[in-house]
Amino acid sequence: MSSQTITTHKIRGSVGRRAELLADRIEEGAAVLAAFAEGLSEEEWRATVSATDRRSVGIIVHHVASMYPIEIDVARAIASGKAVTDVTGDVVAELNAKHAREHPEVTKAAALALLRRNSREAANAVRAFTDEELDRAAPFSLSCGAPVTAQFVIEDHALRHSWHHLALIRTTLGR
Repeated sequence: MSSQTITTHKIRGSVGRRAELLADRIEEGAAVLAAFAEGLSEEEWRATVSATDRRSVGIIVHHVASMYPIEIDVARAIASGKAVTDVTGDVVAELNAKHAREHPEVTKAAALALLRRNSREAANAVRAFTDEELDRAAPFSLSCGAPVTAQFVIEDHALRHSWHHLALIRTTLGR
C-alpha cells in the first residue's frame, strides 16, 4: 500500500470489509468473463449477441471493460450524496451504440487487456470506499429517481455487468 493510500485512509476513515468484498467480486466477475472469452473461436468472438442486440460478442466484452470507469464515477457521486440525474435508459442506449460504432472490430487481445486493467482499477477504487460512503443514498435517474446507496450502484452496475453479459453470451453461443 502506498503512503498516499495510507494517508487517504487515515483522512477518510478505515476502509471496511464490505468494500474489500465488493472489490473482490468485481474482480471475480471480470476474471470469469475473461477466462470464458479467451477460449472463444474467432467465429464465436464475431457472433451477434441476439436478434435485438446486434453487437458482436467481442464488442460486448470490450463494452463491459469500457463501462467500469463510468460505473465507478456514478457510485462515487452517490457516495458523496450527489443526485445522479443525467443517466437514463436513452443515455445508456446511445452510449452503447456509440461504443459499438467506435469499436466495430475490436480484437480479443485488446478487449481482454482493457477488461483486466479497468476491472482492476474499478476494484481498487471500490476498496477505497468507507462503510459510510457505501451506505449513503442519493436519487439515481437510472433507478427511476429512487434514492439508492452507493453499494447498490456498485453491485448493480460495476459488479453485475460482467456476469450479466457473460450469461447472455453463453446463451447466444449455447454453452
